[in-house]
Amino acid sequence: MKDNLIPAFRRGYRMQWEAAQESHVVLYPEGMAKLNETATMILELVDGKQDVAAIVATLDARFPEAGGVGDDVKEFLQSAIEQKWILCREPE
Repeated sequence: MKDNLIPAFRRGYRMQWEAAQESHVVLYPEGMAKLNETATMILELVDGKQDVAAIVATLDARFPEAGGVGDDVKEFLQSAIEQKWILCREPE
């Protein structure tokens, strides 16, 4: 996954807190997916404005003890694309 790609939620998909699940979830027309804490932290940064590099930099700054989260973040974002939660576009 290229660093300059800009991830955004697909139309009809959104993340929100779901009290009944006691976690954040991705809601979509066919249902919902419960998120763990790591997925939530990544998807909170998916706003359709920040590119992958900015998301990785933010998380690296939040968790310096992790020694770099870039590969994990990109792997998760790729999985979110495959699940059809998000899409990535080239910058304009």
